[in-house]
Formats: sequence, structure tokens, C-alpha cells
Amino acid sequence: MDPTIEEICGLMSYANRKQMSSNRTAAIIIVALIHIALGYALVTGLAYNVIKKAAEDLKTFDVEEEPPPPPEEPPPPPDTATPPPPQIVAPPSIIKLDTVAPQIQTAPVSPPTITPTAKPAPQTKGCPGGATVLVTQTCPQVISQAAKAKANLNSLFSTDDYPQSAIRNEEQGTTAVRLSVGPDGRVADCSVTASSGSTALDNATCNIIRRRARYTPAKDQAGSPITGSDTARIRWVLPEE
Repeated sequence: MDPTIEEICGLMSYANRKQMSSNRTAAIIIVALIHIALGYALVTGLAYNVIKKAAEDLKTFDVEEEPPPPPEEPPPPPDTATPPPPQIVAPPSIIKLDTVAPQIQTAPVSPPTITPTAKPAPQTKGCPGGATVLVTQTCPQVISQAAKAKANLNSLFSTDDYPQSAIRNEEQGTTAVRLSVGPDGRVADCSVTASSGSTALDNATCNIIRRRARYTPAKDQAGSPITGSDTARIRWVLPEE
């Protein structure tokens, strides 16, 4: 079947459109290449001019140092007036005078007389019984009756009172004591006047007398009981076994 006129026209129109499209693409490519070439040429030329300009600016040159400033001249010294030389004055002349030294007469001076001052005699007073004491002291009591033990002091001691330490050490002897008897008839104080040679026996003597001794107290002239004294000698003999 032969193609119709319309079909032929359509084929021709399609062929024309295809050819036009190919030509248009080739033209675009050519234009793009032209732009690239122009851009490259432009960039290359500009870079060369910049490099050339920079090379000209970087030319070396010698830098000369400035000479130092001249030193300043010192200021002139101040004008000082020269003092005049000192005047020499001659010392005054020494005049010698004949002088006579005065005579000094000294009179002997007698030392002062010191008269010793006698101390006043101490003031005393008389006490009953004929005793004399200072006015500042108290008269001793006058004992009209001495203190007297109600029993023999040696009878106050027994074999049981012998200290065991003295027995072990075989100690014996006589102890002499002085007693102070109070107004109540009891022994107020006991002091050893002669030791037996044993401390244990001496201590036992005073302890036993203080506890057991009873006295009729001493009396004054008015018959009142007063403090009196007494002495005693206690003989210690080791007990027989």
C-alpha cells in the first residue's frame, strides 16, 4: 500500500525536526567551547599581568641607616666667684705678770664628841613566891601542893606490856621520863629524859603512863588545881621463859 501524502508530509516534518535538533546541539557545544577558550585566555593574561606587577614591586633596594645625631656639648661651668684668701692675724702677745700665790692657813678641827646613850633598864615586876619577871611576862604559877601519883608508876607495868620486838632483840633497860600533869589529874605530856637504849621500850613507857597514870593535881595558893609536873624511872627486865 502506497503511503499517502499526509504520511509523507509527516515523515518529512519529523526528519526536519530531528535535523534541526542536531544542528542546535552542535551550535550550543561550539558556543560553549568558544566561551571556555575566551575565559582561559582572559584568566591567563590577567595572571601574567599580576605576576609581572608583583615582580616589579619586589625589586630589592639598599636601605641606608641614618647617621647618629652629633653629641650634645656639655654646658659651660657656672661662674663661681673665687673667694679672697684669708687674712692672717697675728696672735696677741702674752704679758707675764709676777703674781704671788696666797697663803692658805688651815686650823685643826677637833672631832665631834659622841656621848653613848645608856639603854634604859628593863622594867620588871615581882610575882608571888619571890619570882621576878618582865612587865610583859606572866608570873609563874605558885604551886602550894605538887602533883602526886595515886599509885606507884612501876606497878602500872606488867610482863604482858613488854614489846615483842624488844623481846626478839633481847632489849632491856631503864627509861627516865618527865611528865606534865593537867588540872584534871591526867598526864598531858611525856618526854624521855634518859633512854633505855631501846626505842620500843621508851615509846611503850610513855604510852602506858599516858593511858593508866592518875594524879592528884597540883594546887596554887588559893587551893585551885593547876598544871603540875612529875618525873619517873621505869625499869624494863626481860620476862623469864
